[in-house]
Amino acid sequence: MATITDVCRLAGVSKATVSRVLNNTGQVKESTRAQVYKAIQELNYRPNGLAQALATQRSNTIGLILSDFNGNFFGDLLKQAAQSVELAGKHLIVTDGHDNPEREIVAINMLVDRCCDAIVLYSRFIPEDKLMELIDELPIPLVVMNRQLPKAPERCIVFAQQEAAHAAVTHLLELGHRNIACITARMQTPTAQARLQGYRDALADYGIPYNPNLVAHGQNLIPSGYTACQELLRSGNPFSALFSCTDNMAEGAYRALSEAGLKIPDDVSVFGIDNELMAAFMTPSLSTVNIPVVDMTKAAIEQVIRLANGEEAYAIPLFHGELVLRESAIPYHAS
Repeated sequence: MATITDVCRLAGVSKATVSRVLNNTGQVKESTRAQVYKAIQELNYRPNGLAQALATQRSNTIGLILSDFNGNFFGDLLKQAAQSVELAGKHLIVTDGHDNPEREIVAINMLVDRCCDAIVLYSRFIPEDKLMELIDELPIPLVVMNRQLPKAPERCIVFAQQEAAHAAVTHLLELGHRNIACITARMQTPTAQARLQGYRDALADYGIPYNPNLVAHGQNLIPSGYTACQELLRSGNPFSALFSCTDNMAEGAYRALSEAGLKIPDDVSVFGIDNELMAAFMTPSLSTVNIPVVDMTKAAIEQVIRLANGEEAYAIPLFHGELVLRESAIPYHAS
């Protein structure tokens, strides 16, 4: 394999000159530049990408940090990110934030050290003030998905979480349900807090007081939906409908309701959020709220590339959900 020394020898120039040609830095005569390119072609020399990145502080790569890799949501996000980055003629480096704020910051610093041109971060836990600090201090642009940053609206891609939950619960209320239970996601996250608030606001719109006995706290995944629904059933507080703050937890709730001898939707209507792929194939199929993750990811990649190129970037409008009505929610009827 040819080395930079071989290129220098064949072109009759110094390493510094070859480096300036490769990195497009400094002044080099056109005749000398042509000699270097001719030597590179003849030797089939491939420059060291990392060395070039260190020299130019540009690697033609975009970093992506995900807090989770479970479910179709993150699969769709990753697929669209790869497509958008490739379409822009760049490369994607993906790393795991381990759903932990400290580990997410470690991942950010690692991507900076790898000379990424910019970073897209999907974060659940890093506090807003810390995100603003990172945006101000990092040497490369950072765009954050799933978080609202009022002080830097051009640096965030936001889904209307509270609005989506409000729409789901309002639909159940319009069907005549009044005792509506709720399984929350992890309450440490802004997403879970927003979805619970949407549930509470919808009840308030109909003059229904919030009843904490009809709320159980889950951990996003199927088993926690199962145990949370069992907790609701054991509480002795009757409910004719259940709002699950994720589709995964709704699937767990299906099992708990079935084991209790309750039929969906005849005895209990169920509504989720996320429109996971499996929601359409559950029995009965799950009514849910679709999140436009593909459009959100595309917007995030395009925005971060604009910032990396030094172009002016404006705030991206809020993304909204869409109700997907299936078999699991029907009008209320007294038993």
